[in-house]
Amino acid sequence: MIDRRRTSVWKTFWDRGGWWRALLLVVAYAVVYQGFGLLSAAVGSDFIAGGDLFAGPGSVFFGLAFPILLGGVVLLAFVWSVGWLGEIFGPQPIRGSWWMWIAVALVVVPIVLRVLGTDWSSYSVGVVLTTLLAGVFIGFAEELLTRGLAVNLLRRGGFGERAVMLLSSLLFAALHSVNVLTGQPLLTVAVTVVYTFGFGVMMYLVLRVSGSIVWPMLLHAATDPTTILATGGVDAHGDTAGSAEMIGFAGTFNFVYIAAALLALILVRGRVERRSA
Repeated sequence: MIDRRRTSVWKTFWDRGGWWRALLLVVAYAVVYQGFGLLSAAVGSDFIAGGDLFAGPGSVFFGLAFPILLGGVVLLAFVWSVGWLGEIFGPQPIRGSWWMWIAVALVVVPIVLRVLGTDWSSYSVGVVLTTLLAGVFIGFAEELLTRGLAVNLLRRGGFGERAVMLLSSLLFAALHSVNVLTGQPLLTVAVTVVYTFGFGVMMYLVLRVSGSIVWPMLLHAATDPTTILATGGVDAHGDTAGSAEMIGFAGTFNFVYIAAALLALILVRGRVERRSA
């Protein structure tokens, strides 16, 4: 009886939704993720001691994939604990307009450019496959947190879809500000935060027009590893032996995302009927 009562209090608290609960969840995840990063560094110290992300599959796994894998497991457990599996992974309660398909194209084109422009021979097969696997973990965890849980909490809080898009994308961008703790230059982190806001809006539009969180997860899962392999690191702009023109052109879409996001703030409409707690 006590366990059921505790579960009811836990579920009721989150069922009420609201922006500050979404913020609380993102902050809690960021803290937990940093802890997983420290754990991964300790467990995989033999693989990542040299500091070269692409030294081998082990380096990629413990330096990139393992912390986000653990984070995704924790998020999935949270979704189960509040009984939102159907809400998060089922059909969206509101569908998008035809123009939102533009967001799909804006995300797919740079992925294709990076795939064509990267010199795949400069990486071992194991490194490529592990990086792609890490991308799957990233797409799953980050979309589950922001386009899944944050969007659901904001809708439950009574926000219209324009505010849901704006606030969930801001939370997604803020999540990447913790990169400063890994030693990245402040300017690089600032640029990343601005870019991820635009990309977050694109993922929200994909969520709306596709009607399922699976598609943002898949597109996100393809975006990060192709970017990492094309640029030589996480949020890096290293030298590449591939086509600099193609990869550079793909990079210009970061600015396109910002412009498209501003336009979406004008065009997005709708509201999901507020669920009772």
